[in-house]
Amino acid sequence: MALKNRRDLPDVGEIVVGTIKEVHDFGAYMVIDEYNDLRAFLPWSEVATRALKNINDVIKENQKLAVKVIRVYRNKGQVDVSLKRVNDNERKRKMMYWKRTLKAINLILMAAKQINKSEDEAYKEVIWRLEDYFGDAMAGLENASLEGKEALRRAKVPAEWHDVLLDYAKKYVEIKHVQISVYVNLKSMDPDGIDKIKKILLDIKDEAKKHEGIDIKIYAIGSPKYRIDLIGPDYKTLENVLDKLNSKAEKMAKELKVTYSFERIKGQ
Repeated sequence: MALKNRRDLPDVGEIVVGTIKEVHDFGAYMVIDEYNDLRAFLPWSEVATRALKNINDVIKENQKLAVKVIRVYRNKGQVDVSLKRVNDNERKRKMMYWKRTLKAINLILMAAKQINKSEDEAYKEVIWRLEDYFGDAMAGLENASLEGKEALRRAKVPAEWHDVLLDYAKKYVEIKHVQISVYVNLKSMDPDGIDKIKKILLDIKDEAKKHEGIDIKIYAIGSPKYRIDLIGPDYKTLENVLDKLNSKAEKMAKELKVTYSFERIKGQ
């Protein structure tokens, strides 16, 4: 499925998803799925880091690949791409993003048919607005599933879309929660030190609950150490919330004269 893109051509260095159409001894021709089936050339020398006897050992017709743009020919409307310059982590992240995006756009296009909207209207009125506000279309649907119509209003999606999009989001969008954890050390030698520590921990919990879609769990590991688990829809959101909680706790601890520090739990 080719996606519509507001740009005609990608930038040099951009990682894109494409489909192999022709394989030759000197390289392969492919179309870039994210750029309206833009034609791209993958030279033999950019297929693999190791020597190849047969290009078909690595790539085949109709194979979908994440590749890096290495040259852009704006006058011809074509690009050259590289497979070997995309590392495993980049490839996994890009393919995951591509699958998420494809699912979101399919859902939105299904919703468009239900309210007699065209594909162009779906992109202009929903898909691109969700991308602009939330970063990608699936993130927009995930937020709609969690928050309701308010998420769509914030992205300036027209009201006529709200009910049908919310219905599709709640039926078909699975919210995969992630978690980050920290150890917090709180110590006070004052007679009311325990009360002060409880106040800081309760305020941290109350602050976390102000953020939609965020759950928090606090455990006593053994004085003066406590464990805090933050659970939410994505790591970026959790990192932002954690920064706010840390700043609040640090400020309160200073005011109450409580020794405070925190450390990330390894692997979290």
